[in-house]
Amino acid sequence: MNRTKRRARAIAIAQTRDNAKLVAARLLMLATGVTAAFVALLVARGF
Repeated sequence: MNRTKRRARAIAIAQTRDNAKLVAARLLMLATGVTAAFVALLVARGF
């Protein structure tokens, strides 16, 4: 494998890792939003 192919492969792997972190962050934000909405619903109904 020559230098260019190795570099391209390393960049692709790094981008995949960044995408995985971004997906994890989005899921965490979504879960936080759902939790906040659920708590607000419970408070609004007075438990």
